[in-house]
Amino acid sequence: MTRMFLSTLAGDFIRFAAAVLATFTMGTSAALAGSGTPNHPPTPIDDSELQVLQLQFGGASPLQTTRTVPHWSGSILDPHNGVTYGFNMVGVNPYSCSGFACDFTVEVDVTPLIVNIDGMTFNGMDVIPALLNSPIFAANDYSSTPIVSAGVPPFLTRGPGGPLSQADAGQHLQLLDAQMRAQFNKTGASNYHLRLHPNILPPVTIDVPSNLGILFKSRRGLVFGGADQQFWFPQIENLLTQADPTHLALYLTDDVLIYAKGRTGNIFCCTTGYHAVKSTGHNIAGAADSQGNAPLNTFAFASWLSPALFVSWHFQDVNTVSHELSEWANDPFATNHVEPWGPPLGAPGNVCLSNFLEVGDVVGTSGYAMGTNTFRQGPNPDGSQKADGFYHPQDEAFVF
Repeated sequence: MTRMFLSTLAGDFIRFAAAVLATFTMGTSAALAGSGTPNHPPTPIDDSELQVLQLQFGGASPLQTTRTVPHWSGSILDPHNGVTYGFNMVGVNPYSCSGFACDFTVEVDVTPLIVNIDGMTFNGMDVIPALLNSPIFAANDYSSTPIVSAGVPPFLTRGPGGPLSQADAGQHLQLLDAQMRAQFNKTGASNYHLRLHPNILPPVTIDVPSNLGILFKSRRGLVFGGADQQFWFPQIENLLTQADPTHLALYLTDDVLIYAKGRTGNIFCCTTGYHAVKSTGHNIAGAADSQGNAPLNTFAFASWLSPALFVSWHFQDVNTVSHELSEWANDPFATNHVEPWGPPLGAPGNVCLSNFLEVGDVVGTSGYAMGTNTFRQGPNPDGSQKADGFYHPQDEAFVF
């Protein structure tokens, strides 16, 4: 049902007010994400404990009258098990659209989150310029990449790059646009596009209670925030009451991860992002069918990752954002199913077996270098160097 590839990415040039950019600065320093003085010493966390946990939520099926993100439906025969699977995907049908109707733009409402944890503040506004300049929204030529993940899962090291999407060489596309064009074999002169247009909304402040938040310190000296998932999930869900269901709602933090607690109080760290759906009157973990003209919100949460957080060479900057947006586009309502699969042998995470269409989880944590990144490119707090001047999208899998 899936075939692996080095993601083809890129994007059309985005429009945003010069006044917004004037309020930000970007630099090459290794400025730390958090500001303020911790109330308690941060908890050291070893790389072996700093895993990437995966989350899966139940879905919601839209009706024709449902107010939600534009999407199309289809089905595909899996030759391996002989089962035909139905699916919904964001945008327009690449096989039946024609002319200008094939070029579709989805509005993405980005809400920066200012998160206060144990005396420190992690301001999502700080990363907005770098996000807008990244492959998520900015244009790149994805005919090749200088660096890819090397070795075996969890792909900690850098390896030599090579070709990406040769059929779209010379095209200037957004990350998701190029990925979807390659997936449907609509490359080159094709009119098909799935573009994203960012709208930066006012920031929202979240104060994490002292018993539901922790400051961690990575092996490279970075202090980052952790919030209990039982507290965090309702915070994001409550923000959806103000969201436009025909847009993608993207909630962005800066070096704030989500942890879970076991029955004995032990901490499992961490979730860097997730995508989900919420219909009126239901929570994200048990949403039922939306009726009539009810709104059905698709949304994603993701954290910007400073270079000093994870040990893996590519697990930084927009890695999580790219993962969640790719999975959202391929399964916006969390209802697409495939033949059961497991993560690559040796890959970190907590997914053992799944039948959800998860184009990011299925390939583990591989990635590659793209674009020019000037944000937080200095040395790590401990003096080591991980930043390399690139952005680091995650690799994805194709459905077709």
